[in-house]
Amino acid sequence: MNRRTVLRSLAALPLPLMSSGALPAPGGIGPSVRRVRPGGPGWPGAAQWARLDRAVGGRLVKVVSPFTAAAADPGSAAAAELFEDLADPFYIGQDVALTENLGWTGAWTSRASAYAVQAASSADVAAAVDFAREHHVRLVVKGGGHSYLGGSNAPDSLLVWTRPMQDVRLHDAFVPLGAAGRAGPEAAVSLGAGALWIDAYNAVTTVAGRYVQGGGCTTVGVAGLVQGGGFGSFSKGFGTAAANLLEAEVVTADGAVRTVNAFRDPDLFWALKGGGGGTFGVVTRLTLRTHELPAYFGVAHAVITAASDSAYLTLVEQFLAFYRESLFNPHWGEQITFGPGRRISVNMLFQGLDQAQAVQTWAPLFAWITARPDDYTLTEPEVGAIPAQGFWNPAVVGAVPGTIVRDDLPGAPPYYFAWAGDAGQSGQVLYGYQSTWLSQRLLDPQGRPRLADALVRAGRLVPVTLHCNKGIAGAGADAVHRTADTSMNPAVTDSFALAVAAATQGPAYPGVAGHEPDVALGRLHAKQVAAAMAPLKGLDAQPASYVSETDYFESDWQTAFWGGNYARLLRVKRRYDPDGLFFVHHSVGTES
Repeated sequence: MNRRTVLRSLAALPLPLMSSGALPAPGGIGPSVRRVRPGGPGWPGAAQWARLDRAVGGRLVKVVSPFTAAAADPGSAAAAELFEDLADPFYIGQDVALTENLGWTGAWTSRASAYAVQAASSADVAAAVDFAREHHVRLVVKGGGHSYLGGSNAPDSLLVWTRPMQDVRLHDAFVPLGAAGRAGPEAAVSLGAGALWIDAYNAVTTVAGRYVQGGGCTTVGVAGLVQGGGFGSFSKGFGTAAANLLEAEVVTADGAVRTVNAFRDPDLFWALKGGGGGTFGVVTRLTLRTHELPAYFGVAHAVITAASDSAYLTLVEQFLAFYRESLFNPHWGEQITFGPGRRISVNMLFQGLDQAQAVQTWAPLFAWITARPDDYTLTEPEVGAIPAQGFWNPAVVGAVPGTIVRDDLPGAPPYYFAWAGDAGQSGQVLYGYQSTWLSQRLLDPQGRPRLADALVRAGRLVPVTLHCNKGIAGAGADAVHRTADTSMNPAVTDSFALAVAAATQGPAYPGVAGHEPDVALGRLHAKQVAAAMAPLKGLDAQPASYVSETDYFESDWQTAFWGGNYARLLRVKRRYDPDGLFFVHHSVGTES
């Protein structure tokens, strides 16, 4: 769940438009809709599927899961090769039957759809939506397929696979449709819903020398990340991905292709900026503002170990004070981990500073530590910067062995790579995953002792990581303002970090002998994660969580994910999808 390998290695580097369409009448989300299943009454026959295939230009496929053959012969060389391949996110990403996460113990297992439309256009998507609505077939949407909660798949469903829609187009002066005279032109990039963030970064940064706010993991799909809100390493400087959305093309439940922005269907546009993927329609294209590229991106890494419990508590309080004074600003993001034991691990990225400025930032803390050799040990301190335009260029970041993993599949673009530190996420099964936003008030002198105590108690059970880029408090004024205009839980703008504790297993799948998840161990680890997060969640009377990185079993999910924005989101859902065609676990409207 961290990028330690890449962060440490980087430190060693040298210096045509469619109409909106008519709206369905407002009303309740119909709880009486019953989906049909293969072999059951109402399931479409061969002739009906053939008509859909013709409507989408022959891009309908019957989905076959590779786990079927593996379960039949689990000891075969093919089964062994499959589980080796599942450690490759690019291998998973090119298979219509697979998702990047294979399940969550006691919650869900990745299951292949019955059929899939390999959508190449919004017209293909509209045909699939119309078919699913008319025949009462469960509809599911997949782009990058990274959903922790299983939103990218459902058994016995029709899948809309947007991966073929990977066009990238740069704009020097983009004006949203219908906004002439009301909004000034901005530099922007338009991305097909099937594009990955590495596609965006290559075009915008490596080639064009600008910056687009996206995710830290290069293989995440652009559309899903934006709809969840979307954090990257430099969100403190540029806001969330959703905060930078200028326009979207989306197919709604009535089959209409809508171009939405702040001036056209503004309620739906707002809902797409953090209301959750697979909920309000199928996004087919997004246009995001781009920013001037900083001169440098860089990394800071260190491990600090305390000799005693009392020294560790003092260290945690000192570190929090240092963070508040020196790191709580638009320059710094990424991770600080507390535990295991009496340890703090720093894996942070920065933007907008050169190497000398970054080194000077950390000098006071490192001096404080080294002045107390009986209490603390400082190992592996590294601070380094590289020219920002090379940050997603494999020829630059790949110069240090172990930093990246290139996509070596046939036909892969030469710029495709994944960070080596993200390797554990590919094909993972989650045992437990919990998160909670931490208010900036906890960094004040009055709040720091409570936060320090909670971090110490949590880290004794499971390492807890503060993702400092996944809270917008301390960000630049523009980033805060734009993020406040999204549908995410408003707590995000008051939070300095997202605290995360997790437990996972490498590629595993139930029913494939020798490759199955360890359910008993998973349940034990899930309890440990919950126990570790309890003191941190107890710091706020109303804990809030990030919908894309959260607990599958969150009971008060409406409030935790969206807070005071939930009622407005529900009205949007009722307006655009009154019968609940689109639904994923704990999404807006699924109370019905």
